[in-house]
Amino acid sequence: MSVQLWQPSKERVEESNLVAFMAAAKRRFGVVAADYAALWRWSVAAPDQFWRLVWEFCGIVGDGPGEVVVDDPSRMPGARWFPEARLNFAENLLRRHDDGDAVVFWGEDRVKRRLSFAELHALVSRVQQALRAAGVGEGDRVAGYLPNMPEAVAFMLATASLGAIWSSASPDFGVQGVLDRFGQIAPKVLVSADGYFYSGKSHDSLDKLAEIAPAIASVERVVVVPYTRAAADLSAVAKAVHLDDFIAPFAARPVEYARLPFAHPLYIMYSSGTTGAPKCIVHSAGGTLIQQLKEHRLHSDVKPGDRVFYFTTCGWMMWNWLVAGLAAEATLLLYDGNPSHLDGCVLFDLADAEGMTLFGTSAKWLDAIAKMGLEPIRTHSLASVRTICSTGSVLAPEGFDYVYAKIKRDVQLASISGGTDIVSCFMLGNPIGPVHRGEIQARGLGMKVEVFDETGAPVEGAKGELVCTLAFPSMPVGFWNDPSGEKYRAAYFDKFPGVWTHGDWVELTATGGIVVYGRSDATLNPGGVRIGTAEIYRQVEQIDEVLESLVIGQDWQADVRVVLFVRLRPGLALGPELEARIRKRIRDSTTPRHVPARIVQVDDIPRTKSGKIVELAVRDVVHGRAVKNREALANPDALDLFRDRPELLD
Repeated sequence: MSVQLWQPSKERVEESNLVAFMAAAKRRFGVVAADYAALWRWSVAAPDQFWRLVWEFCGIVGDGPGEVVVDDPSRMPGARWFPEARLNFAENLLRRHDDGDAVVFWGEDRVKRRLSFAELHALVSRVQQALRAAGVGEGDRVAGYLPNMPEAVAFMLATASLGAIWSSASPDFGVQGVLDRFGQIAPKVLVSADGYFYSGKSHDSLDKLAEIAPAIASVERVVVVPYTRAAADLSAVAKAVHLDDFIAPFAARPVEYARLPFAHPLYIMYSSGTTGAPKCIVHSAGGTLIQQLKEHRLHSDVKPGDRVFYFTTCGWMMWNWLVAGLAAEATLLLYDGNPSHLDGCVLFDLADAEGMTLFGTSAKWLDAIAKMGLEPIRTHSLASVRTICSTGSVLAPEGFDYVYAKIKRDVQLASISGGTDIVSCFMLGNPIGPVHRGEIQARGLGMKVEVFDETGAPVEGAKGELVCTLAFPSMPVGFWNDPSGEKYRAAYFDKFPGVWTHGDWVELTATGGIVVYGRSDATLNPGGVRIGTAEIYRQVEQIDEVLESLVIGQDWQADVRVVLFVRLRPGLALGPELEARIRKRIRDSTTPRHVPARIVQVDDIPRTKSGKIVELAVRDVVHGRAVKNREALANPDALDLFRDRPELLD
């Protein structure tokens, strides 16, 4: 039975962008949508009307939308969106030129800066001119190896203004991790900071940059942004120039925008790469813009003047999502560094100091601060925060409880889920509807999300594969260096031809929400019964001694047995009593099939740079298979803790 934790007030509903959009749908197309569910049904039944209205309602700047919205939404892949339209992504994000805050930046407790919209426009103008003088034009690639800082936003916008393609990675990537990504796309310009701060320490980037720059033959210029020091010595970095020198010849003037087809490439993003070389996913300017504007304006209720934050690095798609807040005329709040620095409250300090309205973070971080015993509801006002977003992994029902009991009671908790593959979400918040414990509120508007069983039949109230059965604008243009589209089709369309299969194991609920049970390729299969890993994590991580856990299926005696790894609080050891409590909690709250055959203590659990645990990589190690791309991990040495464990030999 669903437990309702929050309901928006009547005033909040009436003032929402979503209700205004419903009124626009009635005026424009005669659509009477009494609630979100009815609006969603119209959005997937009449995608041409829905997406045209999103264009108009969000005030997309460009030459368009044209007569045709989509030529054939049933064709996946291959549907063409707004084929007559021309636009520029940066022009839509730089629509404000006033003295209000565009970007507010905190680099841990070491650096605080802010740029007005006018100052951001001026910086983008100078960077644009410098890039053009460096030979960057339509279709060229510019790569950013940067902290989440204002210059990353400015270089992305300048790149997009020219019709060039932006790609970024966070500075904690090692040399090979950067080469595995940027080495595939042949950037003409590489942008890096001189270093970054993490946990109060300064980390140098120039030593790595000295190896990276000459290893990518296409790079003609390396631009170094000052961050950790005033004027770093660049003599060891080939083709390097300081940012100030790069833009010195150019005075600010109005930015020039290349209006290009809707499907023109904007971003190259990367799969996690833990099972091989990262896939280079190409996203379009128009598809990214209209989808992310829809998510900011309608699903997140972002209004002009709001102050939007997401804890992210430049190596995670949530950075790309965050910066689109500029198109909704919001201020971006950027934080770079350890979110648990000092007393663990720095993000809540930022929220109060800067009037944050949308607070975005990861489920893992919420779990971590709950384990730390933080109670921001007692220590911080958070009066401005209307929405808390969580993504990156499954937010357990107990995570919902923690937010409402220990952070803020009157807040929309929007658990959201999608991915790098679509640079957006399949399911996310509904600001005019209730929040139910453990459930994502709604399927995204215009996203015909369904759940299929193994035969490809749609099901409700049962677990199955998350699929999307209708094309949507932010589907990738394709993969880089995949001219036939073979790799692209294999990634999403092999299982159910003509249907996007995302790889999540989910269930549609009676409330219209969604419960995610984990990745479908990581589901456990003891005795032929599929179990989502999140079902086990939910139980184990409520045990006080357990900080974190990871579960896999180990091939064993012609079947699969469940193996649970646990990371405990410092100084604790896994003994018979704790093992018995873990097993009892799992058995009492799930089924006997969920109970692990083996429980093993480890000192660390490997995760990607964006904080996701890597079940498949651990499964490979346990089975003696090589992990092809350790550089994709934040802590690759942790994999060695799972190799040749004696506990798994009998």
